[in-house]
Amino acid sequence: MLLFNLDGKLRLPPSLPLLAGTQRGGRTPEPSEPALRRLSHYLLAHYQKGTRPVRDWRTTTNVAIDLMVYAILSVDEKNQVLTTYIWYRQHWTDEFLRWDPAHFDNLTQISLPVESIWVPDILINEFVDVGKSPHVPYVYVSHHGEVQNLKPIQVMTACSLDIYNFPFDVQNCSLTFTSWLHHIRDINLTLWRQPELVKFDRSVFMNQGEWELLYVLSHFQEFSVKSSDNYAEMKFYVVIRRRPLFYTVSLLLPSIFLMVMDIVGFYLPPNSGERVSFKITLLLGYSVFLIIVSDTLPATAVGTPLIGTYFVVCMALLVISLTETILIVRLVHKQDLQPHVPEWVKHLLLERATVLLCIRDRKKFSQSRTQSSDISRQAENNDSTAKLTPYGCEDPRECGAVGGTRPALAFGSRAEGSAVLQEVLRETMAIRQFLEKREEFRDVAREWLQVGYVLDVLLFRAYLVAVLAYSITLGTLWSVWRDA
Repeated sequence: MLLFNLDGKLRLPPSLPLLAGTQRGGRTPEPSEPALRRLSHYLLAHYQKGTRPVRDWRTTTNVAIDLMVYAILSVDEKNQVLTTYIWYRQHWTDEFLRWDPAHFDNLTQISLPVESIWVPDILINEFVDVGKSPHVPYVYVSHHGEVQNLKPIQVMTACSLDIYNFPFDVQNCSLTFTSWLHHIRDINLTLWRQPELVKFDRSVFMNQGEWELLYVLSHFQEFSVKSSDNYAEMKFYVVIRRRPLFYTVSLLLPSIFLMVMDIVGFYLPPNSGERVSFKITLLLGYSVFLIIVSDTLPATAVGTPLIGTYFVVCMALLVISLTETILIVRLVHKQDLQPHVPEWVKHLLLERATVLLCIRDRKKFSQSRTQSSDISRQAENNDSTAKLTPYGCEDPRECGAVGGTRPALAFGSRAEGSAVLQEVLRETMAIRQFLEKREEFRDVAREWLQVGYVLDVLLFRAYLVAVLAYSITLGTLWSVWRDA
């Protein structure tokens, strides 16, 4: 039924669902079509996705963005690349995507193909490679023109990774979102949620990997390139921390066990060759250990992690320990032509050092020194006595008495007895000199052994102090970095 006004013009009936002024196409959608189809045709029939969706070009399009970290996939220290998986959300207002829900069965929200509408050119400045992100073909549009673009992204970004504190390192990598073409008068960026909500949001983060998410900081700033127009950018700082348990068990504990065995090796006797072979075996084992773990340590061209320095210093300590052992073994090794211990060495090591090191059997050292001096003086007296009494008499008066009581015997028998006696005396003196010389060598070796024992205790305690100071320093540093 057609209705006419009083002036004769055609008037539409009020029962039609859409007004003539709200139709974008050349025809009115059929009331029998589904509301989604009618609304999609109504919105996209004459939509121009190549221009920014504002009626006044002076109007700024505000894009609100949000970010949630889902997983830390990999951290490449050598190439300085961080791979993360994030849930990214965009929100802006499109002035050409508005409708009255009453005309479309109270439909307030619709999903439209992302290729059919205008989307902002928001990119991440730190992108270094295209990730394997799933394609989400639709966006949500509300009846007020608000567009929500929700999509997961695998992000491979450049990041300045600091591995000095490995395996107790904390990394801070930034994700900078900005419009690649539009300046701030056309597209401005804002934060979808409050910064506090973004900072401590771990609701979707997978917490079973090597890295632990600490927090996500957000920061807005404007920048310009060569004094040109200003651009808006939103920075998200993803702060992550490595879980050190695996590296502590596989790297630190074996090294600590080898160092403990090296310290225990000092309790082997220094005059035996077993200590040298034991420490050489430890050094070779530590070298093999370093070769095995070299692939586990992160490598960069900028610097070396502290744990690498720790391994080098531990090997240097093993070499110093082996050198000290070789020196002590060489010092206490028994030699036939070994000279006497100098008096200043006896004074420093057998008197002063024993008191300083609180050695309990230092009295034995002084007694052995006294005994050796007594033996040497006795040997000198015996030599002088032997020279005075060539006939082997213990008392010179007896020799004189024997010579006085002898009558004038036959010269033949006296000459024969004197020759035999002289031969026996020479043999006895040779045996006596050999025994005295051997005892003297034993005394000299005993003195050097005492010096070696004291010097070994002194060097062992200095080595132990160095190892403890080094361990306490590293433990303190790593504890501070872990609790920071």
